[in-house]
Amino acid sequence: MKRVWQFLLLLLPASSIAAQGSQHLPLQRQYQAGQASAYRMTGNNDGWHYTAEARGTVVSDPGGAFHEDFAWSNLVSDGRVQALPPAMLAWRQRLSLDPNQMPLPADLSQADSRMIGPITDLMTFYVDVWLANKLGQLRKPGDHFYFPNPITPSWADGRTVTLGEDAIDFDMILKSVDLTAGTALLEVRHVPPPQPRVRLPAAWMKTAGASPPNWVEVRKLANGNFSAAFGQESFDVTVTIALSDGHIVHAEMSNPVKTIGRICTDQSLAQCGEAQPHDLLRKILIDEIR
Repeated sequence: MKRVWQFLLLLLPASSIAAQGSQHLPLQRQYQAGQASAYRMTGNNDGWHYTAEARGTVVSDPGGAFHEDFAWSNLVSDGRVQALPPAMLAWRQRLSLDPNQMPLPADLSQADSRMIGPITDLMTFYVDVWLANKLGQLRKPGDHFYFPNPITPSWADGRTVTLGEDAIDFDMILKSVDLTAGTALLEVRHVPPPQPRVRLPAAWMKTAGASPPNWVEVRKLANGNFSAAFGQESFDVTVTIALSDGHIVHAEMSNPVKTIGRICTDQSLAQCGEAQPHDLLRKILIDEIR
């Protein structure tokens, strides 16, 4: 995965990268080692209501680049406090808004399955702001930039989720800069690319539907069966960013997915029940906490 993100770096316009050194950008992150970061995430994930907290510390690498190490805790699921195992409480998620750092996907094989959604959603918020910083094209309100994503992100953990991919491009705009409030508002629309590149492991996924799918997921169920689905996904993200140092103050995501799914008795997804259409809707927000 590291080479994938290095490939992403190579695709970024050289003029955009160089421009950051010559002019302060309104979204630019100013890190200081030892700073604390903390967010409360509130989610409605297709009917699953939860809150969770991520608390991090800014760390300076030997080369001078910065990142944040986040620990997750205080999971409340549908109104009930959930105890996380010690391994999850000790697990750390590395994120950064420093354009000199490459975003690295978390090792989800070591994370509690209940936390995969919150972990990947927090990374989505960070990657959106990181990419806007790295591109350096958003300097004043109304500035717009479209970036075709060369990678296909995955949220598979290899245990419960055996395949999870979506193909999404970035359509971003600096909506506003509020000098009185000391914030900037970034909007990122994640839209299907002209030719999605997700893996479709079953023949029935390749023949159904008029629009090419850009989302696919296969889950292993407790009874040994598999829940397999594919469909079309898009999502809109808005991020409020502090002008003082570029940290995220608040962010929201609306994520509709139109899917067709089947329950299958075999891993090859050949022995399956009737197709069932289903519309998913996820709404996720984070707020800075102290």
